[in-house]
Amino acid sequence: MEYPKRVLTIAGSAAGGSAGIQADLKTFQELDAYGMSIITAMVGRHPKTQKNVHLVGEEAIEAQFATAVHQVGVDGLKTGMLFTKETIELVAGLIASSEVETVVVDPVMIGKMNSKLLKEDAMEALKLKLIPLATIITPNVPEASQLLGGRTLTTVEDLKQAAVDLYQLGAKNILVKGGRLEGPAIDVLYDGQHVTTFKAPRINTIHTSGAGCTYSAAITAFLTKGLEVKEAVRFSKSFVTTAIEHGFSYTEVVGPTYHAAERKYGEAHKIIVNEG
Repeated sequence: MEYPKRVLTIAGSAAGGSAGIQADLKTFQELDAYGMSIITAMVGRHPKTQKNVHLVGEEAIEAQFATAVHQVGVDGLKTGMLFTKETIELVAGLIASSEVETVVVDPVMIGKMNSKLLKEDAMEALKLKLIPLATIITPNVPEASQLLGGRTLTTVEDLKQAAVDLYQLGAKNILVKGGRLEGPAIDVLYDGQHVTTFKAPRINTIHTSGAGCTYSAAITAFLTKGLEVKEAVRFSKSFVTTAIEHGFSYTEVVGPTYHAAERKYGEAHKIIVNEG
């Protein structure tokens, strides 16, 4: 029997189930990867204090990492919301000391509703400690802007230059996601030599909670299963685009992407890939 690849997510737990650890594990399952998790924080607004992010201690993070690596083994991993400088430094050290080769870094800083998901003093640790370990990083437009010192990014050409400049931080591949621009949803990949764009139609919905987590989790699963980076991005963009196409909500608030959508309904839109 051939067992599924083992993939690990190191991220925040989202109580509502639409993003973070929950979105990652749903994605791994849909793509036939064996999902494991390290919870770095629990995200859920306390009704009395209104506190939204509840941190997990370093000892607990180390324990979870040891369990995944030594009791199961890890073929590939992704990071999501790490929130603090101390957590980033700890996680970077754990990854560097492991033998995991496929590392996807989703530099989670700004949420769907522009909520801050990274402390101010954590930016340098992210740049210097974690990003250089990455096979690929997957910032959205606001995150790419922050990593580049607040640069304005409003066009696809801006994203192309941003990807080239972000390559200097040390990751092997840069994927800048253009979901917040006007027009089609175009993402830009730079591998140190070539720029590739991936285009899908913009879907008229507000129900996109967890889309970024889902995208990076899918990339992790496909890379771990042996796909080259461009193919992993293409298949992952198809997966998340279909999930967005069938997004929904149980209440009045922004709802989740639907992780089972591609399995149930097939690919919603063909992804157009162009070099240059």
